[in-house]
Amino acid sequence: MFEKNLNNSFFTEPYSTDPVAIRIREVLNGKVGFYSVGLYPASLAYNCALHNGGLNILLAPRDGRQLFGAFSSIDLSEMDKSIKNKIESMAISKNDKSGKYNTLQDLIINCELIVLSSNSKHIINDVNLVFKLRKELNRENVLIACLVGSFCHDYNLNESFVLCEKFNNLAFFSGFHRHGALRNPLDSFTANFCHPDAMNAILGAKLLNKISPNIQVSAGIHNVEGQYIKASKNISSIFAGFGHTFHKNNPGLLPTLLTLLLDQCLDQAAYVSMSRSDRENLYTKQPFPITELGYSVQRIEASFLKDGDFIQVRDHTFCQLTAMVADVRGSMMLPVSGKPTRNFQAGEVLAEKMIEYKRCPKGVEEFIEWCEKAGLKRGALEGINSLNYWPYILRKYSIPMNNASMINLLYMCIMAPDEIKEDIYNVMISSRELANYCQESVKSFQSKKISDSLNNFHLKTSIDFITKSLTDDNRFFYKSNEIDFNNSLESEDKPIYNKVIDYIETYLIEANI
Repeated sequence: MFEKNLNNSFFTEPYSTDPVAIRIREVLNGKVGFYSVGLYPASLAYNCALHNGGLNILLAPRDGRQLFGAFSSIDLSEMDKSIKNKIESMAISKNDKSGKYNTLQDLIINCELIVLSSNSKHIINDVNLVFKLRKELNRENVLIACLVGSFCHDYNLNESFVLCEKFNNLAFFSGFHRHGALRNPLDSFTANFCHPDAMNAILGAKLLNKISPNIQVSAGIHNVEGQYIKASKNISSIFAGFGHTFHKNNPGLLPTLLTLLLDQCLDQAAYVSMSRSDRENLYTKQPFPITELGYSVQRIEASFLKDGDFIQVRDHTFCQLTAMVADVRGSMMLPVSGKPTRNFQAGEVLAEKMIEYKRCPKGVEEFIEWCEKAGLKRGALEGINSLNYWPYILRKYSIPMNNASMINLLYMCIMAPDEIKEDIYNVMISSRELANYCQESVKSFQSKKISDSLNNFHLKTSIDFITKSLTDDNRFFYKSNEIDFNNSLESEDKPIYNKVIDYIETYLIEANI
């Protein structure tokens, strides 16, 4: 792995007047390098070449990879040849007469900001490599960012995590784009560049803003939350694609489904934010208030009442990053023209195959096989990669079940034991069952106690529980008293959605990870 607090800044501290002014000029006149060129950076380069000739961007494909290897033959045939030539020139070292592609070393020497575009398979090795090379080349003030959209996993520690949480100072770049839309000359895009130091965030955003007039980049400090949102959003986008396809004739269900997917994605990130070891520094040790970056207020926190005191449980400040939230919304929408995101397409495949086979996939490998047969490359399915690690993420960041119920359901649809998949399937395909699941699964444990009591109000235990909860002077009776109605309603008589909620909570809480 890597050291958590490695230096990653445009500046060498302590600051002094003349060197800071000189360094800022160097950065603002610098270039951005993208290493490991896949579909997104190559499409971004196309947009840059289309609008300003790509003067501020350099590309370095991974060894053995083709510059345009992520594009289909149809995509390539539709590209403007002169634009493709400009992209080639971004990737070829001018000092190498043989016409070889740039290497990571070339980017470190010639750029002030490097974005590691690797997916989860390569990103940890690439982070280690770039910091090693940066030191060897005496270019330690080149800033390093990533855009990986999935969770990572340490197999030695058997732990899943958000990469930027493991390495606090790693910058994160993210914006919404549809499959192929960056090659549309008329479309515009927003993005966020996040670094926990506000000045580095501003300078990185300004550099990225220069690469194309059609891409507007805003600065933020929430790199950990931004990356979590990206990973969670990629999973949620699969469910959105499923919902749009399977329930396209149920227009009353979709708004509920999509709203929950969005809200839960942001709520989960708010819990992750609370686990940051540097959270307080984000707000108190900046060169200026974060409101100067575009945040409307300095901090947004959620609290609940416990033993007479308000306890802070979630930090929602990152929700002010418009491009981050727009990314989640956009990834769950079916476009008027063009294709949806690749994770959304994976959800469409899931729906189509569940209609065809009248069952859930047997496991993740079958689901990936379905996606590959539909033309989706395995390496592009970051949502599925993240879903593999979902129980680890729930546990690591102490995310409550009711704030993750939609991804929990998708996880069980693909990963659950065969003996409970029939019930999972029946909830997924029925508008009524799924709507009930959406309503009931978001309730907290305490809320369920109250709801169950009212549903069983013919029982004396229920009457006593509600009465004492309302009349207890301290109002804490319902928290400290258990009440169980499992005996009053046999398991086989329970609604399917309730059985599925029980399955999920039991399975994920007891998951042996």
